[in-house]
Amino acid sequence: MFVLVEMTDTVRIPPWQFERKLNESIAEELNKKLANKVVYNVGLCICLYDITKLEDSYIFPGDGASHTKVHFLYVVFRPFLDEILIGQIKSCSQDGVHVSLGFFDDIVIPPESLQQPAKFDEAEQVWVWEYETEEGAHDLYMDIGEEIRFRVVDETFVDTSPTGPSSAEASTSNAAEEVQKKEAPYTLVGSISEPGLGLLSWWTNS
Repeated sequence: MFVLVEMTDTVRIPPWQFERKLNESIAEELNKKLANKVVYNVGLCICLYDITKLEDSYIFPGDGASHTKVHFLYVVFRPFLDEILIGQIKSCSQDGVHVSLGFFDDIVIPPESLQQPAKFDEAEQVWVWEYETEEGAHDLYMDIGEEIRFRVVDETFVDTSPTGPSSAEASTSNAAEEVQKKEAPYTLVGSISEPGLGLLSWWTNS
């Protein structure tokens, strides 16, 4: 679920922090810049693990701050494919079941990856597993707040870096811009279409 990633960055330390230890100031600046941010094709940054190397610091003309190239290890959330995770159902829609891990919410289990046969209950706004038994079908509801065990089957990164508008894009509608803004930079796709996966209550209750 969590991995250590080697990174390199140039950190700017303002003059009023010169009285502090350099490592402390750099660690604080790195966490300000990266913690709880998604780095494209890397994952969700959590916290600094270790500073492995500090190169020489420089002060440039017109800027009293120091600039130091830093090599460091950062704790990153990026589950490997086929990893089994446990989260909570955040919401349900026609697009599938949306799951949260508490610190990460952009997880979706699409309808085709649910236990089958499944149907969407429009009135309750939840997905239902129509579990077949000898006595007939039993509806098992995927209620909001329930704990769910799922397998990670895919991941998607979207580059959300700001880009300057070109003349051709100047007339783009505000609605299209809003949709683009809401796009998550990192999304996990899950599956519960095998025995043992799904709501924990399905498999623990007698």
